[in-house]
Amino acid sequence: MRRKVSKLPPSLWRQTSQLVFLVFFLFLFVKTDYNGSDELTWAVNILFRIDPLLAVTAMAAGRTVIALMLPAVITLALTVLFGRFFCGWICPLGTLIDGSRRLVERGSAGRDRGGRRFKYYLLFFLLAASLFGLPLAGYLDPFSILVRGLTFAVHPALDHAATSFFTLTYQHGPAWLNIVTEPVYAVLKESVLPFAAKVYGLSVVSLLVLIAVLGLGFFGRRFFCRALCPLGASLALFSRHSLFRLTGGSPECAGCRQCRTVCRMAAIDDERNIAAAECILCLDCLPSCPKSLIHYGWGRGATRGQAVDLSRRAAIASLAAGMLSPLVLPSRLLARHADPQLIRPPGACAEEEFLGRCVRCGECMKVCIGNALHSTWLEAGLEGIFSPRLISRIGYCEFNCTLCGQVCPTGAIRRLNRQEKHATVIGRAYIDRNRCLPFADGVPCIVCEEHCPTPDKAIKFREAEVVNGRGETVRLLQPYIVGELCIGCGICENKCPLSGEAAVIVTSTGQSRESGELTIYG
Repeated sequence: MRRKVSKLPPSLWRQTSQLVFLVFFLFLFVKTDYNGSDELTWAVNILFRIDPLLAVTAMAAGRTVIALMLPAVITLALTVLFGRFFCGWICPLGTLIDGSRRLVERGSAGRDRGGRRFKYYLLFFLLAASLFGLPLAGYLDPFSILVRGLTFAVHPALDHAATSFFTLTYQHGPAWLNIVTEPVYAVLKESVLPFAAKVYGLSVVSLLVLIAVLGLGFFGRRFFCRALCPLGASLALFSRHSLFRLTGGSPECAGCRQCRTVCRMAAIDDERNIAAAECILCLDCLPSCPKSLIHYGWGRGATRGQAVDLSRRAAIASLAAGMLSPLVLPSRLLARHADPQLIRPPGACAEEEFLGRCVRCGECMKVCIGNALHSTWLEAGLEGIFSPRLISRIGYCEFNCTLCGQVCPTGAIRRLNRQEKHATVIGRAYIDRNRCLPFADGVPCIVCEEHCPTPDKAIKFREAEVVNGRGETVRLLQPYIVGELCIGCGICENKCPLSGEAAVIVTSTGQSRESGELTIYG
């Protein structure tokens, strides 16, 4: 007698794919870090480059074709062919939303179909706003939300927890325990934990946004994907024309609504028609159908349940709001005078183009060796939140490092070779004589000059005779800045031994990205 072989549940294939891509995403995330070399061996930004939402909005804002983002066309082509598989089988944020549903969901919410139109109106608003000069897509893109939350909060927290634990065992544990814990910590430091402990601006905000996205499952399964995700909306517009899709709605269904109950995207209507635009191919409906009437295959001309039912008036209002929103930008104080403390990474485009291309992913901040790059708050306006800025008092731009340009997925930060990096000016330093020790207190100090990395030191000295704090006349060296040699790396401000505000301050004055001029040192 032949033994009947049981079939694997269709959803198991989807879960396996989700797990594989989540591990792949986390692998690339960990690899987005300094590894002892100035060259990254992995294309760590590849997932951002296949994101159609970021590609379209960045190109619209820059009014140019960004070659780095062209792989996003592959995602759209596969969506037209197979349907909205990206959301259900690949997206790591979608995987985490599915994984966290037992913690936040309040029951099977497959019945509620309300709210799913909003993501389309949001998409229209973002596209129009980007085209007319207000790039906001990076705030709601799922990849950007996830990477920011992990980079600014989760990964540093894990590093701090691991370091604290292993330090505790080393200092207070028995000798035999250290024989085990020390190799384990070495392996973790080599493979998972960041190269160096770092701090980040807006870390709490980024974590709360990520938690909020996961917590929205309280209002329904995949609520963020169903109602808010603009990337999902862009894929939905293409998947409604997909050649392969799930089909149902057979007259044999009778009064059964099992498929509609389990659908996490509320993509099945009362007549059991499946909207291809909303279906993420989770395949939960296949085993739920008692008569196996749901099939995935050629669309066979099915049209019922496929239309994206949008209000024309609301769609026009969304486009109009997106076009009109940028009109308020010239009325701000920033339109007259930019914040002098707003220093962008080396290789950054001119400010308007930079903000248009930057997708707020945080990759450049994660890979920065000196922990110099941090999230901008309102220093660059509403459209600049989460974009990178250099804060020299916290970290400095390593003279020989070009990693930020290597990880930028859109070219907002141009990839520089080492010679170009050495010649790129991101700001200029100046000395506050009211705080500098040789000027203010008559105390010798040469720390800033010692650390200046330029071949011909940008910080030099003049010998002077001053009266110190004890009333004694002394001769000492007082520093001064040679503007033509300073590149604004910020190491002088970072290493200044004063507590609080440094006596050497770097501003964005003279930056190469605005003048378009580079001076190559021989």
